[in-house]
Amino acid sequence: MEPCSGAESSGRIPVFSRCRPVVRALLSSTMLAAALPLAGASAAFAAAALPRLSAGAGPLNSLEVIWFSAFVGAVAFGVASAVGMVRVRRRAQSRIDLLTSENGDLKLRLDRLEGVLDTDDQRLVVWPSREAEPIVLGGLNGASGAPRSPAALLAFGTWLQPDSAARLESLLETLREQGAAFTLTLQARQGGFIEASGRTAGGWAVLRLRDLTGERARHADLAHDHARLNSDMTTLKALLDALDGPVWLRDPEGRISWVNRAYAAAVEADAGNAVEQDIELLDAAGRRAMSEERDDDGRFKARLPVVAAGRRHVFDVIDVARSSGSAGIALDTSELEQMRSELKRTVEFHARTLDQLATAVAIFGPDRRLQFHNAAFQTLFGLDPAFLESGPDDGAVLDAMRAARKLPEQADYRQWQKKHLESYQSLEPREVWWHLPDGQTLRVIANPHAKGGVTYIYENVTERIELESRYNALIRVQGETLDHLTEAVAVFGSDGRLRLWNPAFASFWQLSEEDLGESPHVSNVFGTCARLFPDPQAWKGLTTTITGLADNRARASGRMQRPDGNVLDYTTVPLPDGGTLVGFVNVTDSVNVERALMDKNEALREADQLKNTFVQHVSYELRSPLTNIIGFAQLLSDPKFGTLTEKQSEYTDYIMSSSSALLAIINDILDLATIDAGIMELDLGEVAISDAVAGAIEGVKDRLVETNIDLRVDVPADIGTFVADERRLRQVLFNLISNAIRYSDEGGVVELSCMRNHGEIRFVVRDHGCGIAKENIDSVFSRFVGHTSGSRRRGAGLGLAIVRSFVELHGGTVEIQSEENVGTTVVAKFPQKPKAAERDAAE
Repeated sequence: MEPCSGAESSGRIPVFSRCRPVVRALLSSTMLAAALPLAGASAAFAAAALPRLSAGAGPLNSLEVIWFSAFVGAVAFGVASAVGMVRVRRRAQSRIDLLTSENGDLKLRLDRLEGVLDTDDQRLVVWPSREAEPIVLGGLNGASGAPRSPAALLAFGTWLQPDSAARLESLLETLREQGAAFTLTLQARQGGFIEASGRTAGGWAVLRLRDLTGERARHADLAHDHARLNSDMTTLKALLDALDGPVWLRDPEGRISWVNRAYAAAVEADAGNAVEQDIELLDAAGRRAMSEERDDDGRFKARLPVVAAGRRHVFDVIDVARSSGSAGIALDTSELEQMRSELKRTVEFHARTLDQLATAVAIFGPDRRLQFHNAAFQTLFGLDPAFLESGPDDGAVLDAMRAARKLPEQADYRQWQKKHLESYQSLEPREVWWHLPDGQTLRVIANPHAKGGVTYIYENVTERIELESRYNALIRVQGETLDHLTEAVAVFGSDGRLRLWNPAFASFWQLSEEDLGESPHVSNVFGTCARLFPDPQAWKGLTTTITGLADNRARASGRMQRPDGNVLDYTTVPLPDGGTLVGFVNVTDSVNVERALMDKNEALREADQLKNTFVQHVSYELRSPLTNIIGFAQLLSDPKFGTLTEKQSEYTDYIMSSSSALLAIINDILDLATIDAGIMELDLGEVAISDAVAGAIEGVKDRLVETNIDLRVDVPADIGTFVADERRLRQVLFNLISNAIRYSDEGGVVELSCMRNHGEIRFVVRDHGCGIAKENIDSVFSRFVGHTSGSRRRGAGLGLAIVRSFVELHGGTVEIQSEENVGTTVVAKFPQKPKAAERDAAE
């Protein structure tokens, strides 16, 4: 019998009304059971009272009457109850029979409903309450992979895809707590699809599972594919949106339907506006090329210039067209092109650099073919350039080297070649030495590449080996040379310790092997040397020079006069390695000779001074008588004092001429003596150059007439003036012209010119006479030195000495150029304003 409940189920008959007779029967039975004890007690009382009444014992008391009445009432109630119970039982039995019949009908109906559910290929899961166990009804055909066992069915994660199982469990939890209905499609692990619906019915949570077949299965499959494609598209767009290069999608009409952020940034707009306004990234030429140059598969690929974000870039544009539209991407290759250009320039630079190296370099790739060689490689081995440019393999290059006799002689060449080519399998660099038949020695380094191939470096060490041999020989020669030098030599390192010395050093300072052994410090060495030269300050200064930390080390030199009479000159020489060379030279003999020469020189100076003083006094003493002679000769030649014969007049002229020449010589000697004494003063002033030249020419006119010499003067009319001593300037020009006349041939030409040049005045006197021999040019400005001039008499040798002295007093210089049988040119250069005049102006 089913429990009576107020709940109703779909397709069930209500049974609460049919249970009421049963409840009434139960209540009657309960009342009867309660009355039976009372009836028993009354019966007992009646059994005791009736004999008394029947015996006539007397009337009953009140208690007995009460009990008797109760007994009669109980009997009546019992009879009535019994009758009622019979009726109730009869009715209950009939109701039970009816309910039993109805229950059978309901069971039959339930079985039929379950059969109907089984025919619909679905399963129901019912949760009567939150705590109750679920009821599983119906069945699935198993095509979806759903298990038949209810327990296995409720373990959704074992037969559904993880995401489907998670969604179903979440929705069931909401259904059971909040009654929220749902419908969704689930995918089984075996690939089938199941429709799940969740509803509430009469407070129960019901889940219905149905296999999707036919059109519904195909629709679910399409929906799943659509969802997957949407997810993939969303992921793909997110990926494309994260790219740095512009990406776009177009609809079949060619309009832009989607762009990524890089595209929007390139056209300087946001993505929505770029799509709505159909803003193009490519220009018209680029779009036209994209539409015209697609291949048969609808693909377009080209490198196009594009203006993106206001700057010019170069993009690799790829666009694919299909019937549903097209998609494109632009990859910025500006930086790549720049890197390629930079890499190309770097490779070319490295190639040029390697070509400048004297070391031969050859690079072979993983296929053992020559990829690069520098000019030194081709020169070293004398291989044909065309052969090298063809990219031969390593073995062919070795064969060509062998044919050119540029490989070491080998008894088994093939074995040697095989061993040489093992460098391609090696992981570490290998180094070998080749001794070629022509006497060269090569150091060959084979450096394998990480990705295959080998780089060979051929270093010609022939000269280095020869230099090392020469260096060793030179070291031995230098050692022998130092050992046999008379000068003492010692070399101290940068740490101040003795590194090298020769026997003369030990001999000069009387040092023993113990004193010089084990590289003693300079302080110890000089401390021992101080026994022969006890001057602490000198040794301290020398030690500081050797061990000092000055930035600019310089040479130091000095002289030591030892108490034993020896005089030593020392010199310190900083060496490139930080060391210092100290040399001692015994100059005792030289010092003694120098002292003797100095004494002799002092004596000569005194003698020269005496000579100059004597000449000066003699000149002064001769000047007065000579003046008298000239005066008397002029008086004798004057007709006022009497007429002279022709012979007397001739003699008088000779006296005057000779006296004038002698007076000029005496004046020159006095001028030189004044210059030597340092008391010569110039009378500086503005000098008209043309007047000075004219005055000098006036003094030599008689000589020009006498020698029939043509004097050609070239003085610009606008030559102007300069500051000088006019008398001394005329004397300089007079002596230069006189000297040129003296050394010119009769009837010759003497040229005098004057010019301004860079702030100085130049006077040039040129003759075309016999010239001066090269060995005599250096002495022409010396005093009392003259040279013969053919038939003419030799001068006193004071003219050019006077010229140089006066020019140098003005702050100028004198130059002379001469060639024998060609002539002589003398150039006197005067400053435009002597320094003496500048000092006077400053004062």
